[in-house]
Amino acid sequence: MASNDAQDPRLARISSSIRVIPNFPKPGIMFQDITTLLLDTNAFKDTIDLFVERYRDQNISVVAGVEARGFIFGPPIALAIGAKFVPIRKPNKLPGEVISEEYSLEYGTDKIEMHVGAVQPGERALVVDDLIATGGTLSAAIKLLERVGAHVAECACVIELPELKGRERLGDKSVFVLVDGA
Repeated sequence: MASNDAQDPRLARISSSIRVIPNFPKPGIMFQDITTLLLDTNAFKDTIDLFVERYRDQNISVVAGVEARGFIFGPPIALAIGAKFVPIRKPNKLPGEVISEEYSLEYGTDKIEMHVGAVQPGERALVVDDLIATGGTLSAAIKLLERVGAHVAECACVIELPELKGRERLGDKSVFVLVDGA
């Protein structure tokens, strides 16, 4: 949870603005729909504000947003804290030379990519995504950044599905989450 004060009204507003859609995209999945959070200007602002308050004084030089929803939250955080934004994308979406990291899914593998030279050795990075579930994508993003010599300070997510134990897959990396999913 984001705040030491569990009564922070911003967290309640954020949580209540997220729509849960049962059985999407397949039976048994409780999809956490952030599009309703984005429609609520107060909840969206609260989300960005809480992240900015946490990272403003942590000397973060890179905010790495994981495709696609990390692209929504990452850029305003990066601008507010004076960091550059680096997109971490699915394969074949970035022009130019890329490095990639493969990761396992429940059935098979996937891959994410980042431009060569976008992140320099020694930079402090924050990885941003909307949700941590099994931790596969975040783990791959961390490995990708560390391969180029960045120090990943933390991962920041709006929502966590704690029952899927995604944090365990990240080892000792810190994860900052605003709300638990329904």
